[in-house]
Amino acid sequence: MAGGSSSKAGEVPTRSQSEANRKLKYISLAVLVVQNASLILSIRYVRTLPGDRFFTTSAVVMAEVLKVATCLLIVLLQKRCALKETLWFLLDSVVLQYQDTLKLAVPSLIYTLQNNLQYVAISNLPAATFQVTYQLKILTTALFSVLMLRKSLSRVQWVSLLLLFAGVAVVQVQQEGKKEAAVADASNQNYMVGLVAVVISCLSSGFAGVYFERILKGSSASVWMRNVQLGVFGTALGLLGMWWNDGGAVAERGFLFGYTGMVWCVIFNQAFGGLLVAVVVKYADNILKGFATSFSIIVSTVMSVYLFGFHVDLLFTAGAGLVIGAVYMYSLPKAPGGLPCPDPSSSSASTEPPRGAGGGEMEVFLPKAPSPAASATD
Repeated sequence: MAGGSSSKAGEVPTRSQSEANRKLKYISLAVLVVQNASLILSIRYVRTLPGDRFFTTSAVVMAEVLKVATCLLIVLLQKRCALKETLWFLLDSVVLQYQDTLKLAVPSLIYTLQNNLQYVAISNLPAATFQVTYQLKILTTALFSVLMLRKSLSRVQWVSLLLLFAGVAVVQVQQEGKKEAAVADASNQNYMVGLVAVVISCLSSGFAGVYFERILKGSSASVWMRNVQLGVFGTALGLLGMWWNDGGAVAERGFLFGYTGMVWCVIFNQAFGGLLVAVVVKYADNILKGFATSFSIIVSTVMSVYLFGFHVDLLFTAGAGLVIGAVYMYSLPKAPGGLPCPDPSSSSASTEPPRGAGGGEMEVFLPKAPSPAASATD
């Protein structure tokens, strides 16, 4: 009797844990979809509003400052709010180990360039077109992972990459036919400029993400400390880019010129979106993240129809369908015995996968996933 009662008692927490994990996965899915779609839609919205426009270069700098401040706060919490110990730790990690810090100059430069290019691309492309085309970052990240990290891809993943490229090409053909009409409707937008910006952004995203992953694997430093180091360079390089591109205008009108409540929402989304994704990805497997990316494309397309009058025709639907299917196929687990594959589809336009990988550091702030299935998704 005692054994039977103890067995029943043991089943109760198991069922409750399983239910909790299921809820966490659905919450993770919702957060990933909202973050992926909202950033692109909100940037497109604030960049197409009439009136004074904010300086995108200043928005990039502000996002970096907020990101660094958040990571510093996390480091402080990890040190149990010991301010003196935290300061010495930062001095040692950033200044005394300067050679280690300098390794991040390259990815930081690329990330800063990428963030600026995203504003350029979204300002000149329909949100849905950008969302579909930007999935080329999966292709570039996969190729750089194979070349730089010697990762292996399954046949299904290679097929999915071909479908991804085909889907993006179909969307571009569809947009090419509408380019002249779009230029006539919005003379301040240049489709070709936007397309070049998003392609360069995808290339930089793939290289920087894989390069940063390589640095993380060869170092014992925490991800949050790495983000501080990246942010220091990113802020400095962002300020340099702002001075180069908008220096005179910023000096005349001010750093915060054109900032509205919606602009601040965009900046906060860009700064904290990646960190938020790092939290929820702990409870999301690859299939869920692939589904979230695919669903966010649908959400962006539907919202673009209502917000921006975007017209969806058969060609765009076919191209977007190929991209959605490719993203989902790429996220499927490999056959038993295969090597682990890169997972570049887990992040949004504002943050890259290695920068959003919380790893063990998140255990200080989050309850550990209770079931082995949930833990295996880290």
